[in-house]
Amino acid sequence: MPAPCAAARLRNHPLNLIKQEQELARTIALLLGVHAHQPVGNFESVLEDAHARCYGPFIRVLHEYPAFHFAIHISGWLLEYMLEHFPEDMVLLREMVERGQAELFGAGFTEPVLASIPVQDRVGQINVLSRFLKSELGQAPKGAWLTERVWESSVVPALAEGGIEYVTVDDYHFMCAGKEAGVLNGFYTTEEDGRHIDLFPISEALRYRLPFSPADEVVAYLESLASEDGQAAAVYFDDIEKFGIWPETYQWVYERGWLRQFIEGVLHSDVIKPMRYADYHQRARTKGIVYLPTTSYIEMNEWTLPVPAAHHYADLVAQEREHQRYEVTKPFVRGGIWRNFLMRYPESNWMHKRMLDLSKRYHSLKPSQHTVEMLKLLYEAQANDAYWHGLFGGLYLPHLRRAVYHAIIRLEGLLDQVDKRAATEIVDIDIDGYDELLIQNGIVQAVIKLDDAAAIVELDSYTLHHNFGDTLTRQAEHYHRKIHAAPEHHQPGEGIANPHEQMGSKHEILPGDLEIDLYRKALFHDSWLDQGANIPLRYQRENAEAIRFVGHLPDGSATILYKQYKLEQETLQVRYQLQEGMQVSGRLRVEINLAMPSCDGPAGRFRQGQEILGGFGQALSQDDWQELFLDDDVLGGTLHLQTNAPANYFSYPHFSVSQSEAGFEKIMQAVTIVLEWHHEQLIDGISVKLKFIKNN
Repeated sequence: MPAPCAAARLRNHPLNLIKQEQELARTIALLLGVHAHQPVGNFESVLEDAHARCYGPFIRVLHEYPAFHFAIHISGWLLEYMLEHFPEDMVLLREMVERGQAELFGAGFTEPVLASIPVQDRVGQINVLSRFLKSELGQAPKGAWLTERVWESSVVPALAEGGIEYVTVDDYHFMCAGKEAGVLNGFYTTEEDGRHIDLFPISEALRYRLPFSPADEVVAYLESLASEDGQAAAVYFDDIEKFGIWPETYQWVYERGWLRQFIEGVLHSDVIKPMRYADYHQRARTKGIVYLPTTSYIEMNEWTLPVPAAHHYADLVAQEREHQRYEVTKPFVRGGIWRNFLMRYPESNWMHKRMLDLSKRYHSLKPSQHTVEMLKLLYEAQANDAYWHGLFGGLYLPHLRRAVYHAIIRLEGLLDQVDKRAATEIVDIDIDGYDELLIQNGIVQAVIKLDDAAAIVELDSYTLHHNFGDTLTRQAEHYHRKIHAAPEHHQPGEGIANPHEQMGSKHEILPGDLEIDLYRKALFHDSWLDQGANIPLRYQRENAEAIRFVGHLPDGSATILYKQYKLEQETLQVRYQLQEGMQVSGRLRVEINLAMPSCDGPAGRFRQGQEILGGFGQALSQDDWQELFLDDDVLGGTLHLQTNAPANYFSYPHFSVSQSEAGFEKIMQAVTIVLEWHHEQLIDGISVKLKFIKNN
């Protein structure tokens, strides 16, 4: 053993001093950000529960640790709600902003996918939220949350024009551009059309660890990422709902203390330095130029694919994993892009194209004609949630689609007051190769698809602000094949399971529930019943001026009947008339699919006179039927359905099967009403009337 003086000389040797300095400098900046969002139109009970189990506890715990710096993004619509209903917690958040602990991130106000909305609206949405954050919480954002991390380079100019200096996207985005995981510990710079912005790569490894792995394991992992130059950053930005709302997380994060353990572990570490993005961005330099491909996070790229492509993709990924190649090949085994949802789901594409048209109409007005309400409704129509579907319900949730249509219909009504439209118009709204015929009288609007079905695909009441054609046509989903498969996931050791890796069922799902629809679930979809066969009727418009259609069988036989649409105040009338002199047998079958806001809940019911016949979620059958009322308290109105000739009537709830974070579930999408008349009744003509009545 060396003498004390010799030991001292060894400790003070220049090489040892350099080593000690390097060990002291070995640090990792922790850039932790959370994203809080609720869809426009979500149920108030959901918002209350989300705050009770997640937003409130998270803010209150973080407030106790001033040295733990972090970033937070709250979408504008949710922030408005929280400021009104939970002002005490918002005071705590503002205090954290003022003392330099919390950094506010911006985005589009209603959480649109920026790449999917017009450029003017991209800038406008960003500016509205930035001004709101400054006025309510005292800080204008430098960073922005990119909705669903959907990256298209076309968004760069709008972000830059909105004063945004940096955004976060997945490390996967960078790997798709050829970057190695080991260099993704800082920020890079990209440009588009001469405007530039910096990009932080979110760590997938951290996304899957926080908050699912034990806190001490996460801290140890972070320390392992430290570098000797002090420039390395561990980048995390993900849904705050993982910290309390996702299955098992409230007990794990708060009751069992995961969040406090994690924060205290970070603060006690000599290696981990929690920082705001703004502080790191100011002190570090860019790691260079990068150009990212159009993509999103890995799971989203799978969700965008239709069947069978989604099956092929999943099988390929499983094959790569089995051969232990996936970590190398995953940037090149890439799924689809977010816009595929507009291709996959006609309902999504329809809403999107309606929104684009209204944006164009709004921006074509003189500035003096613009109102605050118009802009608010336009932005609400651009909220992303109802346009796509993945782990969460999204497009499959009727109340989210209803919120988009509520905004669309109200905005259209306001625009019509200052920029009147013709009573009839022909346009290919959804760019599918078939024109649509729009008929409207300022009270009701019917949109008829000019294909061979001549059915109504949108039926709007401007008084009730509702689209009764807002139904969903069932299609095959990739995850359907998992429903009756044995569970594969097991969570080893401590921690809890990630919902991406587990899936149960909220409802009993039978094989028949997974049937797909062979035609669009529209209103007044007609067929001819004869000798046990159900034969679709094919229609052609009688002439360029008429709202009357000529119907025949698919074999091209002679005209059987005529079909005519007409609006009278708040009533839609559809009339069927047999071709004069036509000798036929059989019956006319008319299917009417109605979107009723109450769905199968207690607020919706069938009524005849004062007699309640049942709820919308129940099947109903009547002979010699002529009149029915559909009362809907959520709608705040009633639909009066009647015919001039007795019909065989039956109706049933139309359910879809989809996945959510809570498991597979059945969701009612429409009340399907089927009416049948004998051919002899068509000689004098049959009229069906739908009258929209608003409650007093």
